[in-house]
Amino acid sequence: MNVSPPEDFRANQKERTRSALVDAATALLRSGTPPTVAEAAEAAKVSRATAYRYFPTQEALLLEIASLTPLVAPVEAALANLTTDDVEERLLVLLDTLNPIAFSDEIAMRTALRVYQDTWLENYGNNDAAPVREGRRMRWLELVLEPVRADLSDQQWDRLRYALALTMNIDALAVMKDVCRIEDDDEALEVLRWAARALLRAGLDET
Repeated sequence: MNVSPPEDFRANQKERTRSALVDAATALLRSGTPPTVAEAAEAAKVSRATAYRYFPTQEALLLEIASLTPLVAPVEAALANLTTDDVEERLLVLLDTLNPIAFSDEIAMRTALRVYQDTWLENYGNNDAAPVREGRRMRWLELVLEPVRADLSDQQWDRLRYALALTMNIDALAVMKDVCRIEDDDEALEVLRWAARALLRAGLDET
């Protein structure tokens, strides 16, 4: 009898496949040639059909390895050098590094959002669809909130991370500018900062 693998195992396998494609494509790019999806698949030892589920076009692949990864490098650096266990301060390091990048490089970020949506539409209805994004925000939030992990139930932990994810990056920028019609970037950044702190305090109050 065939037994389906646990959902978390399937998710982890998809993330590993995506990472393998990104790593292979990055290595090819360093050699001086912008890789195609097929070339990245061959280098990563992944089938072309699988690779195209993750990156339907070369644009999607190159955007990930040539634009987004370098763009958010300051965030990775800032979080690697956190010196406090105060989660509010840690959260503000993340917001105050990431959100200004999204606002200052709005065209690149909106292009990424369009590619993500195109990828989702390409895979709509496919139960084995690949992850649309790398999931950086969730990884960053896990690191930021790590000092209070033991104080939160699994449900509280997940809910707090999910809520805080709404206050950062291009998705939050689009809401501030397109929905709320906030024209001043500083005002929009402050609203997101206020919202993140309010959500954090509400989540911690539950403990």
